[in-house]
Amino acid sequence: MIKRNKVFIAVSLDGFIADKNGGIDWLTETPNPEQSDLGYANFSANIDAIVMGRNTFETVCGFDMDWPYTIPVFVLSNSLTKVPVEYAGKAFVVNGPLTEVIAKIHTLGHGQLYMDGGGTVQGFLKEDLIDDLILTQIPVVLGEGIPLFKAMSKRLDFELVKTETFIGELVQSHYQRKAVPIN
Repeated sequence: MIKRNKVFIAVSLDGFIADKNGGIDWLTETPNPEQSDLGYANFSANIDAIVMGRNTFETVCGFDMDWPYTIPVFVLSNSLTKVPVEYAGKAFVVNGPLTEVIAKIHTLGHGQLYMDGGGTVQGFLKEDLIDDLILTQIPVVLGEGIPLFKAMSKRLDFELVKTETFIGELVQSHYQRKAVPIN
């Protein structure tokens, strides 16, 4: 089984994933008359499961739509003990050290994981558990908000795999974690 932890997320030009009030309306303000999925279908075609934080899970549950995922969703939470009944069998609560969480998900047969949500991505980056970062820059400067990246104790090096432009304004860059040299 191939094991990779991937991030697919939109950021403002100044590196925020949500505005100062946690709002994400600015993500859909760029006109998209052709309804491009911005590469999401290609990305998700190679994903076995999603790992997201409780806040992201609650945000998705609050959308006025049916459950959008056909693969298992693992919700990282120390306070949530079970998912609401309507999501039973679709979403599962996990907790503990991130390396143990990943190992448990792998034992269930899921190797290609999509990490979603600011705190989740930050936690996995801090533990050096992200293999791919796919960042879509939205041409807006928010000035303040929820940052994608926070202070880290060590540097992580990535290399550019490719860059694409979507709907004439959005720049999507795919980075892969450089192999860590063995000393």
